[in-house]
Amino acid sequence: MEMILVQISIIRGSLTLVGLSVVLSGCQRYQPRSLDPEEHRARWLERSPQSAGVVEFAQQLADSGDPVSEYDPSDGITCAEAELIALVFNPELRLARLRAGVTAATAEHAGLWDDPEFSIDFLRITESVSTPWVITPGLAFTIPISGRLEVEKSRADAALRAELTRVAEDEWRVRHEVRQIWLAWSAALLRAQETSRLIESMGGLTDSTTRLAEAGELPRTEAALFVIERSQRQQERTRLEGEAAVAEQRLRMLLGLSPSAPLELLPSIDLPNDSVEGREIASSLELRQLREEYEVAEHALHREIRKQYPDLTIGPLYETDQGQSRIGFLGAIPLPILNANRQGIAEATAERELAHAAFETTAEQLEGSLAVARAESRMLRAEYEELASVIGPMIDRQVSDATRLVELGEGGGLVLLESLIRSHDTKLNIIDLRRELALAAAEEHFLLGPEWQTTESTPASADANEGEVTQ
Repeated sequence: MEMILVQISIIRGSLTLVGLSVVLSGCQRYQPRSLDPEEHRARWLERSPQSAGVVEFAQQLADSGDPVSEYDPSDGITCAEAELIALVFNPELRLARLRAGVTAATAEHAGLWDDPEFSIDFLRITESVSTPWVITPGLAFTIPISGRLEVEKSRADAALRAELTRVAEDEWRVRHEVRQIWLAWSAALLRAQETSRLIESMGGLTDSTTRLAEAGELPRTEAALFVIERSQRQQERTRLEGEAAVAEQRLRMLLGLSPSAPLELLPSIDLPNDSVEGREIASSLELRQLREEYEVAEHALHREIRKQYPDLTIGPLYETDQGQSRIGFLGAIPLPILNANRQGIAEATAERELAHAAFETTAEQLEGSLAVARAESRMLRAEYEELASVIGPMIDRQVSDATRLVELGEGGGLVLLESLIRSHDTKLNIIDLRRELALAAAEEHFLLGPEWQTTESTPASADANEGEVTQ
């Protein structure tokens, strides 16, 4: 009876030791977190270009010496200022940064030793003896002599660098999308404004041609053409204003602002002043990200190679058998003769080859895309200069001469109408060419990547988890 009590005491002591070790290990407790759509919607509706997060982020960039324009939303939002707003509030960038946070959490806790394993065996001797129980408690530790944990830590760090580069690439892509939609919105709005000017100028001509037709100095059919053309241009203006409204809403979505947020945009189709002709694709964020992905594949293969080597399992062992106590050590080591992690090594090798090919093929495609963008820019610039400096002035003189003839009552109504239409179409073509030229330049900038990169900065007052802006 006394021995049974001793054995029970041993069991209780072992279990107490295990329980104490679990408590001391600092196990975390689950804390539920529910969604609150109404609270989120309220914060979303409060966003504006004047939000503290955007202003403070712009100030951080200015203080760090980054080449960004001064942020002043009080006088309207420029394209560069819209890019800053998108970096803070864009929903896709928020998710990209949170995904990077998951990778950062993985890297922070990578390479940790496995938890020790407590085991206890109970055997009962079937024969009639005074102490029939054989109790064997043990505590096993896995010693990573293979070196896989160090490699796993290196792989996790490389994965984090790749993920942060992916975030930077996403930020650069969003900025490019802002430029594209901005140019589409600006072009639609400028086309609508130019059409309004044509309608306004045709208003007086419509009245004068009608009077001339009533006086018999101009055929009524020619005078009616002015009325018809003016009505068609009014319809065209309505369509262009609708296109501008659609583009503005798309721009708001990209900026992460609500449809009702106060936003005064300043239309512009700026042509780049700086030349990027001498730059190459070495600074491309897409290539940089693929280079980081290749490093991850290298570390992953190294990890799988390390896994084929065994880790050592050792620990103290205690046993009671028929009233006798024994202490010692347990030890175990796998023998890599049947599996040796062949599947993992083969898969990691194939993944590395894929990452290698992805980098090389993307470099080829970027070179080709850059050449296409530069050729398109040269073509568009030559066409734009010819239209703006040669054809445009000729049409303006034609409109002036035709208007003077009509005012003098010397006819030429059809010539004037045709001249007005050509002048209007030429101005619209100039707007479209400027937009296409700016788009080609933006595409070239996008392919080459940013010329400057900064350390991570955080918009201080942005919504929770909308934080770190990589560049």
